[in-house]
Amino acid sequence: QVQLVESGGGLVQAGGSLRLSCVASGRIFTRYVMGWFRQAPGKEREFVATISTIGLSTNYADSVKGRFTISRDNAKNTVYLQMNSLRPEDTAVYYCAGEGVVRDTWPRVDFGSWGQGTQVTVSS
Repeated sequence: QVQLVESGGGLVQAGGSLRLSCVASGRIFTRYVMGWFRQAPGKEREFVATISTIGLSTNYADSVKGRFTISRDNAKNTVYLQMNSLRPEDTAVYYCAGEGVVRDTWPRVDFGSWGQGTQVTVSS
């Protein structure tokens, strides 16, 4: 079982930036695809971004393309989400997803572990 701990959330004005971090422990980090999801109040959890095992491939939701960047540092067992040009509609709890395995072809991924989430609030 992988333990995932997110950090970096907070309150920011529209147009601002935040960087989320997720530290993983418990399994070999480099074996797995990592991802970020988010859940806004009253809405279902939605996909944000994924990154392949050594970071060569990434995939983003259309709503964040060009504004968010996912990256990973395998030496630190950490995955990041750099969020720029934030909008009020980005307000949500952001969850790190781990133990990702490609279902059949990239970018279809099944995740086996989830963090507790970190709140991101963007004010207008």
